[in-house]
This record gives sequence, C-alpha cells and structure tokens, in this order.
Amino acid sequence: MKIVKNSDFIIPISIVIHLCIINGILFVLTPETYSNFFNILHYNISWLLITYGLGYYPKGRKERFMTNIHKMFQLYLIYGLAYFALFGLTRNYYQSLEYQLFVYLLICLCLTWYRVIFFWVRRQYRLKGGNSVRVIVIGRDANLKKIRHVFDAPELGYRYMGYFDDMESPSPTYLGKIIDCFLYILENDIDEIYCAASKFNHLELKNLINFADNNLIKVKIIPDNKQIFSKTMTIDLYDNIPVLKLRNVPLDSEFGRVTKRMFDIIFSSLVIIGLLSWLTPLLFIIINLESPGPLYFKQKRHGFKRQVFWCYKYRSMTASSTANSRMATKNDARITRVGAILRKSSIDELPQFFNVFLGDMSVVGPRPHMELHSWDYEITVDKYLVRHFVKPGITGLAQIKGYRGEITKQADILNRTKLDIFYVEKWSLAMDFRIIVQTLVNVLWGEDKAY
Repeated sequence: MKIVKNSDFIIPISIVIHLCIINGILFVLTPETYSNFFNILHYNISWLLITYGLGYYPKGRKERFMTNIHKMFQLYLIYGLAYFALFGLTRNYYQSLEYQLFVYLLICLCLTWYRVIFFWVRRQYRLKGGNSVRVIVIGRDANLKKIRHVFDAPELGYRYMGYFDDMESPSPTYLGKIIDCFLYILENDIDEIYCAASKFNHLELKNLINFADNNLIKVKIIPDNKQIFSKTMTIDLYDNIPVLKLRNVPLDSEFGRVTKRMFDIIFSSLVIIGLLSWLTPLLFIIINLESPGPLYFKQKRHGFKRQVFWCYKYRSMTASSTANSRMATKNDARITRVGAILRKSSIDELPQFFNVFLGDMSVVGPRPHMELHSWDYEITVDKYLVRHFVKPGITGLAQIKGYRGEITKQADILNRTKLDIFYVEKWSLAMDFRIIVQTLVNVLWGEDKAY
C-alpha cells in the first residue's frame, strides 16, 4: 500500500463527519424539530461559522488531543447557545427542555469521542509514514538541539534526516558541511529546512530562501534569542516585522476582559442580592454582641497594575494597631470567637463581592496582599508583580492548591506566586468555573489554613 506523505483531506473529512453526527442524532431523536429546511440550515451553518470563528480544526502538525482542549469546551458552549436559541426564534414545539438537553449532551459526547478517535487514527497513520514531512537542520546550535525531541516524536509526522554544520561532528546524524546541503536536499526529497539565523549572514540566508522557494521547500528560521524565549511567548507582526511578545496575558484581549467583567457583575450581583442583603444585618448584631465596633474591616491592598484600593471583610478581630502589618496566624489572640467561625467558613471574605461589583476585584484571581507585604515581596520574590497584570480575586488557583492565608516559610509565597503567574498566562472562563467549584468544595470540607 502506498503511503501518502501529505493529506489535504483530514480536515474536510472531519467537518463532514461532525455534521453527520449532528444531523444523524437530531434526525433520529428529534424528528419533529429537525425536519424543517430552516432548522437544518441553522444547525449546519451555525456549526461551520462557530468552528471557523474559533479556529477549531487543527492546523498545526504538533497539535494533540489536549493542545486546544479549551476550544472544544468553548465550541460546545457557543454552539449550545445557538442550538437552544433556535427554539426561541421559531417557537417550535419540543418534547421537554430536559430531553433537548439530553440530546445536545449526546451530540457533545459523540463529537468528543470522534476527537479521541481522530487523534488516535492520525497518530497510527503517521507512525506508518503517512502525513509526514522530511526535515533537515542547517547550522545547528543550542536552540535547534532543544527542538530535536519534537522531530523524534514519530506520531507528529516528522522524519528527521540529520543536520549540516561547518563544525564537523562524530554524531551519527551529522550529514556534512553547509555547502553540501543543497545537493542532499534535492536528492532526498526534503520538505522542510530548519536553520539557525545566528549561523548565517544576510546574503547567505537570502540565497538559502531563494533556493528553497525555487524547489518548493519550506524554510523555518530559528532567531537568535539571546536565551530569552519562554513558553508563553507569542509573535506579533508590525507590518512585515515580527516582534516577540514574551508574556501572553489572555485578559489583555477585549473578548477576555468583557467576558470576565460580565461574569463578575452577574455573579457578584446574585451574591449581594441573594445572600448579603439578609446576612449583613444579621452578622452586624452577632458580631457586636461579642465585640462592639464596626461591621466591616477595610484595608488598603494592591490590585490591578499595583493600584491601591480598599478591600472589605466582615470584622473578625478586635481592634489592633497591628491589623495592617501582621497577617492572622494560627491561634491568633486578636480573633474573636465569632470571627473564628467566620474565618473558618470564609464568610468573612463575602463583602469583597462589593469590591467585585465596583470593579476593584474579580471573583477569581490572585489574592490581594496588604501594602506592607507587597512592598516586601516585590523585592524578595522574583516576578512577583506579574500577578498584578490582572485584577485580584476573592479566590484563586493558589488558594485551592493549599497556598492560602499565613505565609510561614519562603516556599509558601514562591509557590503562590508561581500558581498566580500560571493563572495570569493561562486564564480561561472554564478555569474560573473549576476554581469556583473547588473553592466551594474546600469550604464545605474545611481547610487547614482557614484561620
């Protein structure tokens, strides 16, 4: 059997199969709503538009099942809205909301299983030589050595032939000096050339690119990075000049900011109206029975872009001159009996939903620290201020991983900062939902550092 090196039909086949799954399930399970030309058009066109808008179908050779898994959940959410919006637009009769929800979840399940099967089949196909590219390296340096593990993964479809360099090497993959590469490329049907920019001058690079263009070969150039590359780096084009952006912050996008802000407003409004409206006067009475004084404790903290704001909590301590300089510790004498219950259950944090509603905070984000501690950490903790690229939150990734409350050793703040930076760079609405759910679970089960 002849193995095809490149396949232009992988994505079209996937699109057809996806539409067959959607239409097949709807035809069998919901004939009363499916058997209408406008409805069929809606189901199919909306799928094509949404997948195109999200860039859902894999374009990169290195994409695996988990590479863009977040896009799958975004697709199911948006297509689900389009699916159920149809009933509101047409006012068609349907059996029940529960049944339609079951049908849609079945569609999502089948599409997910197809995704699993697709990547498994593609992997097996590539292991046998299909959908592959033959590559060589010219002018190998430290950066090109680092990407060798990508070429060595046969399921990605790369066939690494070796490298050319003017520095001779006993390596079994050494193919000769750079001048010898041109004949080798033509004789061995090479598809892609990877070269280190630091090894060539302008004229040499231009000649190499011209040679590749005239022989239908792709050239990929690794720039001289001065050891500054990072996993979060992206590239922006200014006209035709590539500019390296070393830190990607998803919430810098208009879509991310608007989506998160809308969620914060809706969520905080529900908490304020549904919970704080009756809980606040009740706690005012309970707190003052033990310790007369104000209901709220407010403290200046650093937020987005290091801006200072007043952070609110239900008062859980007696008045103290150290309130703005010392964190609460285990068995802290300043904590009242009522305050201990509030802190253990995290109820004392609920007034921060007013901060969320006003825009100083978010429901999920890095926890804000008091000014004195922020001044200390920004000096002693590397990259600490990166966490201030986004709004602080009532709960966060570090908190659900056990790094909340008192800092007892340097590792606590280092690990908290690492998790906060991970959140800043990898934010998604799905991650926020997971953190909120895990926070509720932790509150119900109790936490060792909730004091």
